[in-house]
Amino acid sequence: MKIDLTLLEKENLKKNKLKIKNLNNFSIDEIEKVLNITEMRAKEIKALIEFQKISSIGIKFAHDLISLGYYSIEELKYKNGYDLFRNLEKLYGTSIDPCVEDQFRLVIYNANNLNSNKKWWDFTNERKKYRLLIGGQ
Repeated sequence: MKIDLTLLEKENLKKNKLKIKNLNNFSIDEIEKVLNITEMRAKEIKALIEFQKISSIGIKFAHDLISLGYYSIEELKYKNGYDLFRNLEKLYGTSIDPCVEDQFRLVIYNANNLNSNKKWWDFTNERKKYRLLIGGQ
């Protein structure tokens, strides 16, 4: 798990004799207090931790989810991977590798099947079938 902490956040973590992995068990309020940060920043850190708990999801994709306004796996439970993928392309204003849609499908799957050990590539065939069905790439 990787989290991009500022120097001040790292110092506060060290001052409290904690490691990044310890934040996994903290609430947003606790992260806010320990790192002396805003509630929004604590929410972001908590989301980065939560999203990266999913097998084969890294920090870049975790940031993508946050960029779309999601801060927990639960919020993605009833979403559509294709729609989320298209929203991300619109947000960035560019085409994105279709494998990113597989990552969306993985996160949604995990939201509905906690503790799954599937990887994003387990959803490639599903994406391809769906794209054929709707006439997309």
